[in-house]
Amino acid sequence: MTEKITRILVVDGSNVSRQILSRILQDEITQVEVESCKTGEQAIHKLQEKPFDLITTALMLPDMDGLALCRNIRSAHTLKYIPVIVVSGDADERLLQEGFNAGVTDYFDKSNGYKAFGDFIKSFTQRNSSLVGNVLFIEDSKTAAAVICKILEKHGLKVTHTESAELAMDLLRKQHTGEHTDEPFDLVITDFYLKGELTGGDLLYAIRTRFHYSQQELPVLVITGNDDQKTQVEVFHAGGNDFVTKPILEEVIMARIRLLLLIRHQFEALTIQAENMRWIAATDSLTGVRSKRYLVDNGEEYIQNTANQTVWAMLIDIDFFKKINDTLGHITGDHVLAELGTKLNTLFPEDMVVRFGGEEFSVLMKNRTSAEAIKEAETLRRDIEKLRPADVDITISIGLASMQEFPDSNLTQILALADKALYHSKDTGRNRVSYNLEEGIQLSPLHDN
Repeated sequence: MTEKITRILVVDGSNVSRQILSRILQDEITQVEVESCKTGEQAIHKLQEKPFDLITTALMLPDMDGLALCRNIRSAHTLKYIPVIVVSGDADERLLQEGFNAGVTDYFDKSNGYKAFGDFIKSFTQRNSSLVGNVLFIEDSKTAAAVICKILEKHGLKVTHTESAELAMDLLRKQHTGEHTDEPFDLVITDFYLKGELTGGDLLYAIRTRFHYSQQELPVLVITGNDDQKTQVEVFHAGGNDFVTKPILEEVIMARIRLLLLIRHQFEALTIQAENMRWIAATDSLTGVRSKRYLVDNGEEYIQNTANQTVWAMLIDIDFFKKINDTLGHITGDHVLAELGTKLNTLFPEDMVVRFGGEEFSVLMKNRTSAEAIKEAETLRRDIEKLRPADVDITISIGLASMQEFPDSNLTQILALADKALYHSKDTGRNRVSYNLEEGIQLSPLHDN
C-alpha cells in the first residue's frame, strides 16, 4: 500500500503566521504538501482547483471569518468531508458551539504555542488520515452496488466489485497464494445475504479460517438489511469487524470504513516495524552482513535445501588483523571490517554472507560447481588485495568445503571442514585459498595464476 501525500491548506491573514505554521507542518509531518493563502476567497478558489486533506484557518480573515469559510466549504458537495481546524486564541464557549454548528472539525488554542500546534496537527492527521485503500466489494444488487461504488470511489478508494462470494473467494485465494499481483485488498465489504450458493457469512468464515486473515490484517464490513440482534451476533461470530444496515447513509458507511482502514494501516505499520526489528537483529551493525545469530537460526535449512545445491561453505579471515588494531587503532580496524562487509555483500548478493566473529566472515554459496566456487574465492582474494580499506593494505585467507564432497554434514560440520581448510591457507603462507576434499585439503590450483 503506497503512502499517500497529505495536502494541507493554511489560511491566515498574517504573512508571518502563514510562514511559521507552514514551516512547522513541513518539519513535523512526513509526506506532506503545504499551501497557504491570505483570504477566505483565495482559499475557496484553491479548493476548487485541487483536493486538500486538511484545512487550518484563523478565526478572523481579511474578507470573512473562519466560520463563514467553513460554512462555505460545507455547502460544496465535494468538500463537505474535509476536516477544518480553526486556529485561534480567543474562542469562547459560545463561539465554539457556533463553530461546530458551522462544521468546524476541531479548534487549536494558539496560546499553547507553535510547538504544540505541530504536535496537535501531527496527531490529528494520524487519527484522521485520508482514505487510502484497496476494497473488495461483494454485492449482488446492481442498484446498491452502483450507489456504494460511487460513494467509495468519490472518497478516493480503489474498488474491485464482484456479485458473488465465489468470485470474491477466488480473488482472495489468488492473493493468499501470491497469484494476485495487484495491490492486496485492505478491506472487504460484503452483503451478508447473497443470491449464490455461498452467503456473505460463508465468505467471512473462509476469510478467517481458510485464509487465516485476522480482523486486523483484513477487516470486513458487513452490509445487512436486518438490524435485529440475532443478525448482529451472527455477523460478529462469523468474523465481521463491523456492520451497517440498509438503506446506506454515506456519512455512516464512510465513518465505519475510515475506522476499519485505520485498523488495517496500523496493522501494516506494526508488521513493517516488526520486520525492521527482525532485520536489525539479523544484521551485524558494523559490517552490514548477516549476524551469527541469523546463521545459527537459518543456516541449517539453507545448506539442506535441495534448490540451493551444491552449497559451499567459505570461511574468510583477515591476515594479521590484530596488528592493524594494535598499531593503527580499533577505529581503523572497524573501517577495514565495514569495507570488507560491503565488498562481500556486493560480490555475493544472492548468498548468505555472515560475520562469523571478530575479523572472520563466512559465506554460504549456493548452486556452485567446484570450479565456480574456487574461481570466486580467488577473485575475492585478489579484489581484497587491491581494496586498501581505510588506506590499509590487507590480505585474506580462505577455506572452502562443499556439501557435494560431504553430503551428510550438518551446518556445524561443514563450517568446521571449511575452518580446517582456512587454517591450511594460514599455515602455508596466508593470502591464499584452500579447499577440503574427502581425500584431504588442497591449495587452489589458481593461486599462481
